[in-house]
Amino acid sequence: MDSALAVLPDETTLVAQAKVEPAAFAAIYDHYFSRVYNYVRYRLADAQAADDVTAQIFERTLANIGRYQPERVPFAAWLFAIARNTVSDHLRAERRRRWLSLDILRDQPDGEPQPEQVAIQDEARLMLLAAAACLSDRERDLIALKFAAGLTNRHMAELAGLSESNVGVTLFRAMRKLRAELERRGVKP
Repeated sequence: MDSALAVLPDETTLVAQAKVEPAAFAAIYDHYFSRVYNYVRYRLADAQAADDVTAQIFERTLANIGRYQPERVPFAAWLFAIARNTVSDHLRAERRRRWLSLDILRDQPDGEPQPEQVAIQDEARLMLLAAAACLSDRERDLIALKFAAGLTNRHMAELAGLSESNVGVTLFRAMRKLRAELERRGVKP
């Protein structure tokens, strides 16, 4: 199994404990936080929104942990199903509001990179986000699950309700479409 997908050695016990004692959830949170945050950050352009949505995901997970049934699905798949639904809810709400956050246009440098490097990175990020807009929601979601969350095609298939081969074909076509769109915009992928 891929190390990025490694489960906690005592995950089943921790989940069972978290159902009764919420403090036991801390180890689960620590283990999965970076993968969930990376997935959300990939799907959302606004860093502050990604922070908020990630918090909502873990709040929902803890609130619903009593409903989790380990015999039906691995915990990571259940957690990422909650993550996907929460991100989808957020994106639907954003479409209704139709406002642009200024955070997407500027990224606070941490003092290390030079201003021209930050400008180049921001431009590349904006070009990638604009090119990704040509993809369907399913394609963007699968790319986020693959590259931001580090899930395997098998886990992605379980989450999306698709066959593993369908996930692979969809990813391949989405990446080809993204590459073509970037080239059309004059960016060398």
